[in-house]
Amino acid sequence: MLVTLMVTIKEIKHVKLASFVLMTASINVILAFIAAIVLLIIFGLVSAFAPQNLVIGRYIVSLGVGLIFILPISAFFITIAGNFFYVLLYNSLVPRLGGIKLGLEGDEVTEIPVISFALILSSIGAIMALIIGIFIAALILPLLSILSGSIPALSQAFANATNATLPTGAALGVAGVIIAILLIIGLPIIVFIGGFINNALTAIFYNFIAIRVSKIRLEFLTVSGSSNELKYIPVIPTALSVAVVFFVFGFLNGLYSLITNSVHGMVAAGVGEFIGNILFYFIGYFIFVALTAIFYNFLAPKIGGIKLELK
Repeated sequence: MLVTLMVTIKEIKHVKLASFVLMTASINVILAFIAAIVLLIIFGLVSAFAPQNLVIGRYIVSLGVGLIFILPISAFFITIAGNFFYVLLYNSLVPRLGGIKLGLEGDEVTEIPVISFALILSSIGAIMALIIGIFIAALILPLLSILSGSIPALSQAFANATNATLPTGAALGVAGVIIAILLIIGLPIIVFIGGFINNALTAIFYNFIAIRVSKIRLEFLTVSGSSNELKYIPVIPTALSVAVVFFVFGFLNGLYSLITNSVHGMVAAGVGEFIGNILFYFIGYFIFVALTAIFYNFLAPKIGGIKLELK
């Protein structure tokens, strides 16, 4: 007897902060450790093929050994800080903008509604860009203020040496204000628009292309009411689905490189970049998502999966 499942649209209303941060930080520690091992092997090979300079070779190997400790520790704390703030913003914005919606048929994600997906993610990106812009502006403006106070003496000394003049203190102050405006207002707008387009395309490529090859699969366990825990991520279908989405991005980027290089008479280089982009995006994202799913499935029974509220 054939059972047909109905597609149900579920909205991620709330993400439990501790579960998300702990899981993502743990996964990134493992990924960073693997990256450090790969770098150590590469550094070892470089050192082995450059025996004529033993000092440099030993330094390179020592650097590789140091990265085994530095990369995982850095990844852990950076992930905790970044994802803590990211989830905090997500949970705060959901009541105002709506959360990410998923079309679920059993454990398969058959649809990602475009607007809700793009709006919440691009809004988070814009807020983070605003904070970064304020931080950078707060660093630049005092520096420019100090320089503007020293400009008269610097300008006179420069003029005496070169018969030219530096910008006046007033001009430097105006430049500082313009830079601050661009950082605090322009940067968030650019990040929002770019993020919205990129996230919307991601959802569109998934809905119309990726699901014809493979679908993301997420196995949830209902804890109570609308509270759910992501218990397991089937590795191959999920990795293949995401890889197909970014295959399309790689194809478009590669096509742009091919056209640009061909216009300048470098057809061979364009073809190389075209093929390289496609392979890099597809293989790179397949490996990354597959490893992430494998480590998630390994860690979930030990530290608990990501808990979220689905309605």
